[in-house]
Amino acid sequence: MIFLRSCLFFVTFWLWSIFMNLLFLPMLAFNRIWIVRGQTVWSKGILVLMQAACGLKVEVRGTENLPKGRALLACKHQSIFETTAFHWLVEDPAVILKKELLSVPVYGWYCRKTKMIAVDRKGHASALRSMISQAEQALEDERQIIIFPEGTRTAVDDEMPYQPGIAALYTKLDTPVIPVALNTGLFWPRKKFMCRPGVIIIEFLPAIEAGLKRKDFVSKLKQSIDDNTSRLVAEGREKYIEK
Repeated sequence: MIFLRSCLFFVTFWLWSIFMNLLFLPMLAFNRIWIVRGQTVWSKGILVLMQAACGLKVEVRGTENLPKGRALLACKHQSIFETTAFHWLVEDPAVILKKELLSVPVYGWYCRKTKMIAVDRKGHASALRSMISQAEQALEDERQIIIFPEGTRTAVDDEMPYQPGIAALYTKLDTPVIPVALNTGLFWPRKKFMCRPGVIIIEFLPAIEAGLKRKDFVSKLKQSIDDNTSRLVAEGREKYIEK
């Protein structure tokens, strides 16, 4: 039954995505806010499809830790879900992504129009400078910057070292960082054709203040994200995953 419901979800997910991408193409000629609003509608539609097809709901915790306007969020990355969810979790996200995605037809056009922060992973120091410059502009525009410190999706019980980008942003922007923990990989696993019923939990954690030493910051951020992610994963397994 889970396999059949997953098939239904992924078919409708792609049909919905194709429809929305085509529908908003004319908006590329106008103010970027129309694309931002379209992305919000698209991502909320995914929530409806997840619940209807798979019995999968979403619970958001810790919203009191999320300020309005400018912010820097560092999020655990277990699933494709969180790359869609931030289009409704925050008002105008500036997601840090690999530069190659800008070359993808239609999707890349939308990323450029909405001023996502593209990073050349092979650029080393110059890539970090470019990322910081784009991030500074995003903060000036009162946007929320989203970074996945591990740089890629990880399996539920895996841990990976953090890439240097988050430490560079923290140091150069001199701004607090809001850690984000989740358990998305339990229900929408990476590289698997599966979407299980249950409740995805996304939790915004208390901000890490600006001004810490680089090493102390990375250690504190990783502990906050990983410890709380482990807690949410354990909660999800206990309540929703069949033994």
